[in-house]
Amino acid sequence: MKNKPIPTEILPDLLTPNLNLVFVGTAAGHRSAAERAYYAHPGNRFWRTLHEIGLSPRLYAPHEFRELLALKIGFTDMSKIGSGMDHEIAPEHFDVTLFETKMRRYRPRAIAFTSKKAASLWLGQPTGKIKPGRQAQQLPGFPEVFVLTSPSGAATRYWDIGPWRELAEWLEPTKS
Repeated sequence: MKNKPIPTEILPDLLTPNLNLVFVGTAAGHRSAAERAYYAHPGNRFWRTLHEIGLSPRLYAPHEFRELLALKIGFTDMSKIGSGMDHEIAPEHFDVTLFETKMRRYRPRAIAFTSKKAASLWLGQPTGKIKPGRQAQQLPGFPEVFVLTSPSGAATRYWDIGPWRELAEWLEPTKS
């Protein structure tokens, strides 16, 4: 009987102490997994939106994601070992406890879920009950939580830049 290989992270976390913001996805999409870069599909609005709402001084390319640490922005996913569309990720590949442990360890000012699926995993609520925008405080001492509309091209009909702008406005006093 052969041993199963231990799954490895698809995309590395980009986390350090004292971040203003951590973007939290569900899992790396197929293109992001192939390119080893966050939000890498050309149809994804993430990088354009980040610049448009003023959280980045220029339009970054996905492979430059590590450079956002200088802007006090980090990245992680609810599944570090799965990739694909939300419905393609095996439920056992989501690790809510690990996510929460990382957020308590690094203590960013805010976290922003880039999909309702990612938020629903942590909030323990069905996606249909989750409204985009700033969420009511969930846990004492936990970062502020925002749920954003998905920047994925697959979610175009649900796109609304409003929650992204709300996040940027909330962060505005801390921009350096």
